Amino acid sequence: MNTENSTAGTSDHPVVITRIAEREWQALADDQVVGCGDVSPRPDGRVFLSIDAWHDAVFDRLAAAMLAELPRPLYTVVDEADRDLTSNWERVGFTVRRREWEYVVPTDPQVTGLDALQPPSGVTIVLVGEAEEGPLRALDRAIREEVEATVGWQAMPAEVLPRPLGTTVLYPSKYAVAAQSDQYVGMVRVAPLTRRPRIGLIAVLADRHRRGIARALLAQVLGSLHSSGIETASAEVNESNEAATALFEGVGAQRAGSNLELVCR
Repeated sequence: MNTENSTAGTSDHPVVITRIAEREWQALADDQVVGCGDVSPRPDGRVFLSIDAWHDAVFDRLAAAMLAELPRPLYTVVDEADRDLTSNWERVGFTVRRREWEYVVPTDPQVTGLDALQPPSGVTIVLVGEAEEGPLRALDRAIREEVEATVGWQAMPAEVLPRPLGTTVLYPSKYAVAAQSDQYVGMVRVAPLTRRPRIGLIAVLADRHRRGIARALLAQVLGSLHSSGIETASAEVNESNEAATALFEGVGAQRAGSNLELVCR
């Protein structure tokens, strides 16, 4: 257990920074918790930091203690609209690595323009929750291998579902898939959140790109949500992903905000 003392930013009460667990730090002043930090390793190997502090000076002390003991690179994610928090991370050495746009996606087929869309010839859409688990897991593994062989998972969204070693799809009931020639060739994951369902992933095998499969999957999912009385869904898209941006903006999705992934190397 490592401890560091400071009085900055807390009305002259000494601040004690302590690593209280392998992945947790705490700042105390006058026996009161004035800040905490934690570490979250992700399945793709990236390590993300989070700090919650009452004063900027305490934030800086926590960050310094964590950075001194952790191997680089280190990452964090912030709401781009939160300029104070973004400034705090930049002040301690983090820089912007990527931006993800948050979209609000309409579900009404009359609004999305997907009311008359049919799947490509030979392609069948299997509804959310009806995919066979074995073929779904095989598709997920194949797509992950393609990503690893090209851009790598470090280019994918920061919010990667945690999973036990060797396990890919945790919740098969959240997926709809596209089937062609007795094979699953594309999938979409929908998280049924209370306020607004989230479209967390749309992926198609590389040799089936540019055939309208992703659009057909999106049409089915949005249409189903609309039939259930849900007016909008949400999605996050990397600003460098031109295909995904075109897909969502093509159905009338509107940007509602953005998240920044920051890195300290």
